[in-house]
Amino acid sequence: MKDPVCGMEVREDQTEHQVRYLDKTYYFCASRCKDFFQQSPERYVKARHEELKAERKVAVVGAGQVGSTFAFALMMSGLASSIVLIDAQYDRAEGHVMDLNHGLLFVPPARINVGDYSDCEDAAIVVVTAGAGQKPGETRLDLVRKNMDIFKSIIPQIVQHDPRIIIIVSNPVDVLTYVALKISEYPVNRVIGSGTVLDTARFRYLLSKHCRVDPRNVHAYVVGEHGDSEVPVWSRVNVGGVLFRHYCPDCGKQCSQDVKDEIFNQVKGAAYEIIQKKGATYYAISLALVRIVGSILRDENSVLTVSTLMDGYYDISDVCLSVPVILNRSGVSRTLKIALDESEIKRLQGSADVLKNVIKGLDI
Repeated sequence: MKDPVCGMEVREDQTEHQVRYLDKTYYFCASRCKDFFQQSPERYVKARHEELKAERKVAVVGAGQVGSTFAFALMMSGLASSIVLIDAQYDRAEGHVMDLNHGLLFVPPARINVGDYSDCEDAAIVVVTAGAGQKPGETRLDLVRKNMDIFKSIIPQIVQHDPRIIIIVSNPVDVLTYVALKISEYPVNRVIGSGTVLDTARFRYLLSKHCRVDPRNVHAYVVGEHGDSEVPVWSRVNVGGVLFRHYCPDCGKQCSQDVKDEIFNQVKGAAYEIIQKKGATYYAISLALVRIVGSILRDENSVLTVSTLMDGYYDISDVCLSVPVILNRSGVSRTLKIALDESEIKRLQGSADVLKNVIKGLDI
């Protein structure tokens, strides 16, 4: 731990200088620092607290394929100053940490460690990827009971150490975000699901391929459940600022309803196809998580379709699902009520009903 006065590393078993203040013991490198602390303990405790709040520490609970790939992508990004992997299989997490640390020469500096739930303390973000994986032929909602039982064990252990933001990735992500919110009793803004950020990325990619433009110049959203009832917002799709329905005549392609349905079916079925072919999805969701985490750590005020608790959004309440929100250091800053057409509103409300029916059957 660090001396709260000078910031030097101090080992508890190698110093005789310590002070008990507000039910916590502080250790010092020398009597001089101890004396300074005793003159104004509030000053140094506050300064240390602010220093810890500023640290870009990210804990990852679950070191499976998604958790370990996300840790690798996060290390490459340089966003985090400290990355901690936590997993019930300690050896697996330790192996990933060793492998990651061997690559630190080639990336921005970071501390990467294997840990336990106590390492969630002072974390800016805890990303939860733990849980049973989706099997071929299994829907995300099929996983709900297995993963809810896991969450009942891990969420209280995370909350005990009060990290600033909790991001849920495990599926079904919307239901488990709702479960985590209820178990944690955190404010709404501090528990976020990865939601349809990846679905939106898939949608934009397929549209860009169809329209023959850079995906960064395609603006579109998928809202609702991260799953079979998700909703493509066709009415708001635009290419370089040109609404999709106006872009099509200029493009020269015939974008019939059948073509639009085929594009969206590829979005909705992407995970099933990937799981059938290689067993799991983890690259794209890891990059989506880096985008979400970056918007929080850098206080970006980015607009992303993460899963959050609804309260009157198009008459939808008491369920977590994805709509565009402004995301910054505090988590969800506010939701954006984008203009939907009548059919999209009904489909979004239907998606909410699907999730509510699942939640009704759970013992939360």
